[in-house]
Amino acid sequence: MANYRVIFRVFRVLACIFTLFSASASIANVNSVEFRFSLLSVLAQNAEAIEFYEENGFKPIWVGGDRYARERTSYFFKELKNTSKHALPTRRYDPDYLKNQFKKARTATELGSIEALITLKFLNYSSNLQTGILKPASVDKEIVRKVPYRSQAAYLKTLLSVSPQEFFGGLHPQSEQYQLLLLEKKRLEKIIYQGGWYSELPTELLRPGDIGDSVILLRNALIKRGYLKSNLSEVYDGNLRRAVQLFQLRHGLAPDGIAGPATFSEIRKGAEERLASVIVALERERWTNFDLGARYVVVNLPDFSTKLFEDGALIFETRNVIGTPVDEQRTPEFSDVIEHIITNPTWNVPKSITLKEYLPEMQEDPLAHDYLELVDLDREIVPRFLVDFNEYDEETFPYDLKQMPSITNALGLVKFMFPNQYSIYLHDTPSKPLFDLEVRAFSHGCIRLQKPFEFAYELLKPQTSDPKAQFQEAMDTGEETVVYLRKPVQVHLIYRTAFVDELGVINYRRDIYGRDAAIYEALIEAGIQARPVSG
Repeated sequence: MANYRVIFRVFRVLACIFTLFSASASIANVNSVEFRFSLLSVLAQNAEAIEFYEENGFKPIWVGGDRYARERTSYFFKELKNTSKHALPTRRYDPDYLKNQFKKARTATELGSIEALITLKFLNYSSNLQTGILKPASVDKEIVRKVPYRSQAAYLKTLLSVSPQEFFGGLHPQSEQYQLLLLEKKRLEKIIYQGGWYSELPTELLRPGDIGDSVILLRNALIKRGYLKSNLSEVYDGNLRRAVQLFQLRHGLAPDGIAGPATFSEIRKGAEERLASVIVALERERWTNFDLGARYVVVNLPDFSTKLFEDGALIFETRNVIGTPVDEQRTPEFSDVIEHIITNPTWNVPKSITLKEYLPEMQEDPLAHDYLELVDLDREIVPRFLVDFNEYDEETFPYDLKQMPSITNALGLVKFMFPNQYSIYLHDTPSKPLFDLEVRAFSHGCIRLQKPFEFAYELLKPQTSDPKAQFQEAMDTGEETVVYLRKPVQVHLIYRTAFVDELGVINYRRDIYGRDAAIYEALIEAGIQARPVSG
């Protein structure tokens, strides 16, 4: 229907033009009927662009011939030569074709056509660079992030209001994360051009004190990757142990200084694979190209971490547990706002868990999971002995399950609420040993925190001189209690397998959900080219 409206609008404008045709047809320039007709024909499917030109009196912004148009066009063509820097699909913008057509355009019709074509490519490029090439949910339905898309008219109006340098310089994400990822991309491309990191690796576990050829292989691999200075020692000495630990820290491994299967698995990943992670991270950074907030929480799923920032500085961090990598249990990606804290929470078991996991077990044994109360439609507790679970299936089971507040509650003693349609929140857990594991993906989707009390104190600091006392007062009730944040805090659930830490150092993590692999494949299909460069 929208397309029909656009077409109608074009014809309406053209009808107005044709009333002037006899007087203007001979004027072969940008003010002529032919120019406008050609311009509108190419823009026929873009209502915003048509509206912009209508409001602008059909004055060209690229082919007008004045100094500003020439400067604008020249700068844009230079930008298109540099698209590979940002891992954008150069072929999508047809830079060589655009430039050739621009040079050849002479008649009003040709000028109108190239004016429109440059505008369409400009809008595509601007949107791609500022907010991403892909639609997140089209790649993975669990990436439910709302991308801050800008209107096309806004791009055109802003372009005319500032210098080309200012416009294009401010188009890409301005975050330090994005800038440092660009540097890492360039570094990896150079490494690939020079032959990469490939080196033979040992197969057996190595630890400090070991001697032999396998130690030399490990040492050489870490030298190539910049974790160790060159030497010829065949002893697994203190320098090698520290290099292994540093490598482990930067790749999300336990820094025990022992080179085992997990460490070798990460070392084997070549510069090409790391480059793919960086390219995906750049695209993801474009999806989150908005103000994160003065105080904000970042949950990086592959890093199994939750961090609180204030004015860009890290003020708190804790380990976390995220959703299991199976259907309907993976933690989604989105941003929201933490509004309140609930102490002594009741766990209202999600219906999907009740039906798919607990009902079959209660059909086998009515007392299975007897710590869970059976609740009817009136929210009344129903004794289990009154129910024959085998009378029901997933379609007919009329009861809910809930776990009352206690130290053994699945949510622990506190949860942090940012109400959303996905029923995702942060919470405590009685399963503390899970935080000692490297890969911590065991929940049904929510995020469990290792230090939930300390996190609560930090969230409450801006509103009280004694956040610990305020939190403890709510805890001491023994009942479910809500503590509201006077200033809600933005929370961002992100997924970065390549990121720069607070020290400015690049880190890599495993693609636990396979999302980055899917995004990279989609980016390749969209036309990006990951090519090695010499400098």
